[in-house]
Amino acid sequence: MKPDNHSSQTQRVALTGLLVLLLPIFSPNLFSPLGRASPSIFSEWNAPKPNHLRLLLGALHQQASDRQQSDLWSPLAYQGWKPCVQSTNIPQSPKKSQGYIQVFLDGGLNQQRMGICDAVAVAKILNATLVIPHLEVNPVWQDSSSFIEIFDVDHFISALNDEISIVKELPSKYSWSTREYYATGIRDTRIKTAPVHASANWYLENVLPMLESYGIAAIAPFSHRLAFDNMPSDIQHLRCRVNFEALVFVPHIRSLGDALINRLRSPSKSRVSGENNLDERLDVRSKQGAGKFVVLHLRFDKDMAAHSACDFGGGKAEKLALAKYRQVLWQGRVLNAQFTDEELRNQGRCPLTPEEIGLLLAAMGFNNSTRLYLASHKVYGGEARISTLRKLFPLMEDRRSLATAEERSKVEGKASLSAAVDYYVSMQSDIFISASPGNMHNAMLGYRAYQNLKSIRPNMALLGNLFMNKSIEWAAFQQSVRDGHKNRQGQIRLRKENQSLYTYPARDCMCQP
Repeated sequence: MKPDNHSSQTQRVALTGLLVLLLPIFSPNLFSPLGRASPSIFSEWNAPKPNHLRLLLGALHQQASDRQQSDLWSPLAYQGWKPCVQSTNIPQSPKKSQGYIQVFLDGGLNQQRMGICDAVAVAKILNATLVIPHLEVNPVWQDSSSFIEIFDVDHFISALNDEISIVKELPSKYSWSTREYYATGIRDTRIKTAPVHASANWYLENVLPMLESYGIAAIAPFSHRLAFDNMPSDIQHLRCRVNFEALVFVPHIRSLGDALINRLRSPSKSRVSGENNLDERLDVRSKQGAGKFVVLHLRFDKDMAAHSACDFGGGKAEKLALAKYRQVLWQGRVLNAQFTDEELRNQGRCPLTPEEIGLLLAAMGFNNSTRLYLASHKVYGGEARISTLRKLFPLMEDRRSLATAEERSKVEGKASLSAAVDYYVSMQSDIFISASPGNMHNAMLGYRAYQNLKSIRPNMALLGNLFMNKSIEWAAFQQSVRDGHKNRQGQIRLRKENQSLYTYPARDCMCQP
């Protein structure tokens, strides 16, 4: 009997092991952290309880003085710089174009914006005609939106026609030069070797001969392919004009953005999607903040969390999910993985969780009457992860809660169009803050510096150290945060070598009277 029982038990163990091995094949959705769409036991578990309960309790019971509120909401004083990107060209008969330039831009909306600016500059350097840039399908957001679906193409062309020739499409003689054509083999008219941050001379030496031979040149990939330093001033001014003046969103994006802004500024108009009016939820009023709002760019998606190699308090389930996701996306190659979580936080290299960015905002003086607009694609951990942030800021909104279903239908399912709406609202907010550095953070810092608008730059290293101190009291945390962010609220910073003029517009795009 014993041998039979042992054999039977062995078979059951083997069968169980086989089932575990085959489960991912027959039920792949169960392991969807390896994908990006649907929830799974690994990716969308109930978020952990607050990691900073002591600070949260302090934030919920704080009361900011009228002076603190006044300082918080007051606009930036004039800093001695103003936009200065007018064309320096004297109108004259246009030179004969050397040919047509095509570029294929990858990345998300903000990276594509920078690529468009650089493409115009390259066309100017080469005295070429620019074809409206082709936007590649983003592998993360899976969005196929074209240039003309996002940007006002007629305004783009007319705003720059005194300096460069731009066409919507190629003449029929070059109609063969398509994205599909370059995807099927090596082509003489394609440049694949443009180095990152190439000089103007590189384009004159390597692309101009192709234009002269074929009348057309296609550059792909084209992202960060033009240097920021050692450029003629007219090229720098042109890049600034494209970024700050020529690139505007299509009318329906601007219209939706204006509607959201009006509802944020006018509480009585806030809820249009059938829910209770926001004002009925709170009696607390902030006179200084009346009619004003903050945009929070909450960059805390699964890719960000996995690539950071930081610990976000989700325990073994979270670590397993992120490790598996990291292995599939980058074959486990994450540079930060060589450091401990403590080392990463000391270096300011861990993105702030929704809870942590909420505590930062509360320490700065924002409270439960603050109107907060959430600009975000998809938060890792879902609504459960945001619950602490919502507890601190019950007037938090996003485009889904503020817009009607009909209004949303024009951008739903299109990540680039949705991002464009958030970008537009961010441009006009009273204060902007991003939970961690990135392309949106950098682009918005540049735009708001150009317009002398207030932005808060989180001091990541300081915050990393503060959040690791589990015994710190609210008063000490609050004082440290305020001291550490006095000069991080939109003060002009001059661009240094190798830095982007799209993030640091002074001196290239701004001047002193």
